[in-house]
Amino acid sequence: MEPILQLHHITKKFGEINVLNNLDLDINQGEFITLLGPSGCGKTTTLRIIAGLEQPTSGQVFLNQKDITNLAPNKRDIHTVFQNYALFPHMNVEDNIGYSLKIKKYPKSKRKHAIQKILDLVQLSGYEKRMPNELSGGQKQRIAIARALVHQPSVILLDEPLGALDLQLRRQMQNELKNLQKQLGITFIYITHDQEEALNMSSRIAIMKDGAIEQIGTPDEIYNKPKTSYVAKFIGDSNILTGVVYKVENDTVYVSIQNRTMEIAALNYNINEKESLTFAIKSEYIQINKTETTYSLPAKVIAKNFIGGMLRITLQLTDGTEITASQYGFEFEYSMEDIVYIKWNKKHAVPIDLENRYE
Repeated sequence: MEPILQLHHITKKFGEINVLNNLDLDINQGEFITLLGPSGCGKTTTLRIIAGLEQPTSGQVFLNQKDITNLAPNKRDIHTVFQNYALFPHMNVEDNIGYSLKIKKYPKSKRKHAIQKILDLVQLSGYEKRMPNELSGGQKQRIAIARALVHQPSVILLDEPLGALDLQLRRQMQNELKNLQKQLGITFIYITHDQEEALNMSSRIAIMKDGAIEQIGTPDEIYNKPKTSYVAKFIGDSNILTGVVYKVENDTVYVSIQNRTMEIAALNYNINEKESLTFAIKSEYIQINKTETTYSLPAKVIAKNFIGGMLRITLQLTDGTEITASQYGFEFEYSMEDIVYIKWNKKHAVPIDLENRYE
């Protein structure tokens, strides 16, 4: 099946600055894909080019196999939901949602039916006559989403739509949006810099860096199988370690770190003995033991911090390298300066920065 939306070799320059660098992206019908990255990585520019609000310096945009690169925004079967809601302050809810239908000369009865249907969908039936200043932030966002959905477009673009909401409401709206997208089957392209939001809502995530896609995959692939050190550091709390390979056997790579043997899952890479190998391990996969075990490293406890329900433990290896471990709750049986031994399950140690060495 052909992708519903395709970006081919998109480059965008502002003066001498390259904001997007030969970006390629295929998006499938009915998926919830999130563009995730820090400020300045190019995600908003990508969204604006898809919407027709910016023209690429070079490259093409295809929607349903039709080149829409030079098509005006109102001629594309694409609607955008913005962070600031962009509701008309002088119109009530009904008129805000139905404005574009009125411009397109929908009959009044058909327009009213469409508005009622979409209000039921976003759980705001009965709010038709409310003015925007009479709505809460969450209600305004629902109306902005309803206005985009009323046409049943091929694609909906969402530019950090939950950014202005408080944490509790934001989490509630994440679930509502995800369920709404599944129910309608419309393709959602979502922008955020919030990792938790992206991991919770998306069917696929595209990690962006310097105007290009660093890695694209399911939330599980992005979180547990990062391909580069950038992705490993950006998503979750990762430890990046380097060792020397001394043996590759079946599905295991044995590496030497500080004259101790540790295990890493081999995956599908060409890995050679005696070479240096960099790998990533999420902090929650670091195990701390009182006594030395097979495949373990000695470390000293140097800090403990409680952050958002997680206890974050900082450990120092004998060469000064710092390792972070994390666990739920306050309980931790070790004191500052205690010597402990850390280890991990090999499946959680993922080789990185080997993207050109697949078997």
